[in-house]
Amino acid sequence: MVELKGIVASPGIVMGKVYRFDNKISIPNVDISSDQVALEMERLGKAVDKASRELSELKDHNYRKLGKEERKVIDSHSMMINDPELHDSIHMQLKEKKKNVEWVLLQVIDSISTKLKESDDEYLRERTSDLLDVAQRILKNLMNEEIPSLADINEEVILVAHSLLPSDVLEMSPKVMAFATDMGGITSHIAILAKSFELPAVLGLSKISESAVTGDFMILDGIKGLVIINPDNETRNLYKEVRIQWAAREKELLRTLGLPNITTDGEKFLLNANIEVPEEAASALAHGADNIGLFRSEFLFIHPKIYPSENEQYQAYSSVLKKMKNRFVIIRTLDLGGDKIAKGARSGFEENPILGWRAVRYYLSRPEIFKTQMRALFRASVHGNLKIMFPMISGLAELENILGLTEEVKQDLRKQKVRFDENIPIGIMIEVPSAAITADDLAKKVDFFSIGTNDLIQYTIAVDRGNERVAYLYEQFHPAIIGLIKKVIDSAKKHNIDIEMCGEMAGHPQAVCLLLGMGLRHFSMSSLRIPQVKQVLRSLSLEELQKMAKQALKLTRAKDVEQYITEWMETKIEFKTY
Repeated sequence: MVELKGIVASPGIVMGKVYRFDNKISIPNVDISSDQVALEMERLGKAVDKASRELSELKDHNYRKLGKEERKVIDSHSMMINDPELHDSIHMQLKEKKKNVEWVLLQVIDSISTKLKESDDEYLRERTSDLLDVAQRILKNLMNEEIPSLADINEEVILVAHSLLPSDVLEMSPKVMAFATDMGGITSHIAILAKSFELPAVLGLSKISESAVTGDFMILDGIKGLVIINPDNETRNLYKEVRIQWAAREKELLRTLGLPNITTDGEKFLLNANIEVPEEAASALAHGADNIGLFRSEFLFIHPKIYPSENEQYQAYSSVLKKMKNRFVIIRTLDLGGDKIAKGARSGFEENPILGWRAVRYYLSRPEIFKTQMRALFRASVHGNLKIMFPMISGLAELENILGLTEEVKQDLRKQKVRFDENIPIGIMIEVPSAAITADDLAKKVDFFSIGTNDLIQYTIAVDRGNERVAYLYEQFHPAIIGLIKKVIDSAKKHNIDIEMCGEMAGHPQAVCLLLGMGLRHFSMSSLRIPQVKQVLRSLSLEELQKMAKQALKLTRAKDVEQYITEWMETKIEFKTY
């Protein structure tokens, strides 16, 4: 029996036979003469044309089952395939290296992939799979090779692979019950597609493709991020029960959808959803979200070639506002820069981009990008209940500069007689320790705070949350973190402004119990977490939560805080992770 831990991309528990998928192509290395360069480019052109037709057919054949975001994946691949810069790079390398075009293409793709993989930003790292998808499609056509099709799988299996490409997921047979890969993360396109098709998936397992072979029996636990290969009978029987319990638990949790968000002694709270793309608004509503507490706008900007136009942004923002009707939608302006600069926008290497030129620092030096986004947001405001939020504010001067640019956009729209909501609430993310410490001053300038715990924890404890060597230090119950959060909550209350939390901590049942006891009432999380958090909070009283929080705040170690809250919850309610 082998047990591996990875990253949950899409939830669910599946048991069944393994099908291991290998999509590698063997690439020849052949010398060519200068006279053959043109012929090799001609071969490349034909392979690219065929690849473009294949993508178009893939989109047409799957159109009904694909959402807008999935169709966008295919469109982005089409753009990559026909990217003139890619073709120019291949042409230059052909002339310089005098090698066959397959080999040169692979070298060019490897070079670009290496740069993406070295990025500190997970989103950019995950774009590597899209680039490899494009390369593999072209290589297959250059070499006239047929890669085994996942569409041909005719029995129920759990798919295992070193990595999967977005097109693999799009072409996957309905017999594939779930999948597990060595590579991949939560922001990858295969993770997005897994959620869209409701396929349980665990990624980032490192050695799953070496550990499992076709015919093995596997348990895929898409709740805890575990895979168990060839489990013993005791583990099989345990998971049979767990799967039944989880399904029943999910059904039970969804029964809370029509019930009010209120503690047993009458205290109200809001449970909002975090979304990445407009299409997720439907899932947010289906899982009982009161509002959208965080719409990350970066998905529009991490683009293979250009920034989105004002109208493209306007359409995206408007679609979410219309779908949510009178519920509010908090749209965060782009957290771009440093390690998340779109192609063509990078200006020099940064030793530590996470502490560098990003978010408000980036668009204060590129005000035209910020103003275009703000124009789109203001124009979209007539279609719903919009709130705008700025990320990575570190102090008062920075905030005042951003508010100044915002006022300039408003003035321009007024002169042009463009309709927009004049009273849009403006808020900021509290995710930098300096912002938390000066929250009293910042609260005088804005309408609401949103605590971004993912970065607040990282910056306060000085731990890179993506670095496995120090991952154990990333503690959301660290007394310093809890103390900063309490200070921010108190500052918001003192100045009578709204406050929510939109980091991962807001979807953690134990953390939410502590936070409600500390005075927080608005939480924003992944849509899938809303039903469980709702059930937990509806089972407890504000009075007992406040008493528990008072005791927890006296503890001096993170593990002691979490253990205390967990044990306290177990005495009050039937608390299970499934």
